[in-house]
Amino acid sequence: MEQMRLQKYIALAGIASRRKAEELIRSGLVTVNGKVVTEMGTKVNDNDIVEVCGKKAKLEGNKVYIMLNKPKGYVSTAKDQFSRKTVLDLVKGVKERVYPVGRLDYDTSGLLLLTNDGDFSYKMTHPSHKVDKVYIATVSGEVGSDVVEKFRKGIEIDGYITSPSQMRILSKNKEKSTVEITIHEGRNRQVRKMCEAVGHPVLDLKRISIGNLTLGNLKEGQWRYLTEFEVKSCLNMVNRQ
Repeated sequence: MEQMRLQKYIALAGIASRRKAEELIRSGLVTVNGKVVTEMGTKVNDNDIVEVCGKKAKLEGNKVYIMLNKPKGYVSTAKDQFSRKTVLDLVKGVKERVYPVGRLDYDTSGLLLLTNDGDFSYKMTHPSHKVDKVYIATVSGEVGSDVVEKFRKGIEIDGYITSPSQMRILSKNKEKSTVEITIHEGRNRQVRKMCEAVGHPVLDLKRISIGNLTLGNLKEGQWRYLTEFEVKSCLNMVNRQ
């Protein structure tokens, strides 16, 4: 193996996305040959022993890509400090160590990808690649065209203005509305915060697509492997950005 940057090695080993790997390195949680390394430019090869949080990192030979229809009541992490159920509890029988590509909130259902391919995860989640994520939201109150326009321009949440997004009204009455929301950012609880900011708190939220991947007839709680065509299609999409 040629030398590669430490964060890429950790990502390819299926431990974390490249962005998360950089956080682990900065936090002093990564060692190379027994020594703590905090510099991003560090390079490693097959002869180096890389450990993350005390566990040895090893490159996975077989890359896997999974689509899960996540139910509510599961956290999108490998482990949870409160002992709640995680999405890994739903993908029994997968030999490779996989982790979620991005996140879905505990109370949000729908499409979630899991993989052990750090490069794939990085490309699908990094904001610069602008991968669309589409949600169906049931919100409180009657949504008007003014709200649609606010989403189009960007909404202030947590001290910043979101990137322009799309909202399409599917149905509405005085009590609640059902809307389709498309964003390409992936900030924490972003859709919920945007809806809250315009006075229409989310009652129910489901993600139905990421890029050109859709749930199709995959039932809640079920999962399947992505086809080779789907993986290549995702990579081609982000490489064109």
